Amino acid sequence: MGDGSRVVLVTGGAGFIGSHVVDLLLARGCRVIVVDDLGHGRRENLVAHQDDPRLQLVVVDLRDDFAAALAGLPRPDAVLHLAAQVSVPRSLRDPVVDLDINLRATVRLLQWAAAAGVRRLVLASSAAVYGDPARMPVSEDMCDRPAAPYGASKRAAELYLACLGPALGVETVALRLFNVYGPRQDPGSPYSGVVSLFMARALGGEPLTVQGDGAQTRDFVYVGDVARAFAAAMDTPGVDGLIANIGSERATTIAELAAAIVAATGGRSPIVHAPARAGDIVRSLADASRARVALGWHAELSLAEGLARTLAWLG
Repeated sequence: MGDGSRVVLVTGGAGFIGSHVVDLLLARGCRVIVVDDLGHGRRENLVAHQDDPRLQLVVVDLRDDFAAALAGLPRPDAVLHLAAQVSVPRSLRDPVVDLDINLRATVRLLQWAAAAGVRRLVLASSAAVYGDPARMPVSEDMCDRPAAPYGASKRAAELYLACLGPALGVETVALRLFNVYGPRQDPGSPYSGVVSLFMARALGGEPLTVQGDGAQTRDFVYVGDVARAFAAAMDTPGVDGLIANIGSERATTIAELAAAIVAATGGRSPIVHAPARAGDIVRSLADASRARVALGWHAELSLAEGLARTLAWLG
């Protein structure tokens, strides 16, 4: 990268993860077109670049006629597709909406990319494709057991990219994101991650509620590391068809996370336990060796440093 003539289209670019991807692309000299319906994305996430002529925000829903909204804009060299329906509970309540956003819109975007002559499309997939795996760490060959329509729609999108990409002449990469956290994750959203929810409560001295005994594990990966993964997936040659886990390769229990956040925020919040949530995944841990070998990527930031950066942003 570093070539100021590069044009990258980022769907969901006003969202939590997408805005960090936009930050990195602009820092590396790219011109960026953000497509976001601002349903969950926020203009404030891009406010640092509001006077940058290299950034253009197009407000449109990918289920609508986004091609018309993009007409006349420069042809992107790559598409980074982060726009999605990301709530597991919502996917259970309304699986058709989940299907429309996560699969149908993805297929339409791939068709548009082919017609526009885009070289590569990178999909934000999810560790939800694995469901509750039988063994740890999770490698990419262990999918196809999603526990909810959200994971199923993400896996279906991967499969469509795998067969349609070659047919349409567009290279594709899918990144299976584990538990992403960091600045700009909205603690007020019902779909927010446990890190931002715990941090917001801890800053207010409120109790942190741990579901069950807190022994369930998650693989927390800092959003800045995830942004680097998208840049690598966009630029690395010879990775057409790649599906790769993006995680820290470190397992943290929810009880450990709660204790670390209480300590980081001054220790005023009690930790309380509630009944275990039905259907909650017990263990999650990424084997990210494929990303390391194929993309030269690995998570760099420790959980302690990532929590400190998140706390600085929230505080």
